[in-house]
Amino acid sequence: MINTTRKTLVIISAIVWIIGGIILFLKGYSLLKEAQSINSNMEIISAVMVTAFIIGLIKNKYIFTKFNKKNLIRINKLEKPKIYQFFELRFLIFLSLMILMGIMLSKLASGNYTVLLAVGALDLALATALLKSSIVFLRK
Repeated sequence: MINTTRKTLVIISAIVWIIGGIILFLKGYSLLKEAQSINSNMEIISAVMVTAFIIGLIKNKYIFTKFNKKNLIRINKLEKPKIYQFFELRFLIFLSLMILMGIMLSKLASGNYTVLLAVGALDLALATALLKSSIVFLRK
């Protein structure tokens, strides 16, 4: 398999985190726009967005930043880094399952105001946490 440097693995990890954050932000925004087409009460949607942002900051602090720091430690211990080692295999499997679950939730939410708000908030919270915690990789 292709050998690489630890720095490259950190860059790939950051890119995955940032792209995931951007995709989830756009998806969450799209779901909230769909919810707005059902009920145009902007006070509710604004409250959902602020709440999602706060939850995302909390998730960043207590989960995502710690995970990223552990991943950096793991990467730095690799003696002969391979290009696919930017995350552990078990995390890549978990990530794939989370993506599939997110797709299913979005499809289930379609047309249902309450579920659109909930899934949109979930996506925005995760986007906030991913984007904020990507700083751990970028500082390295």
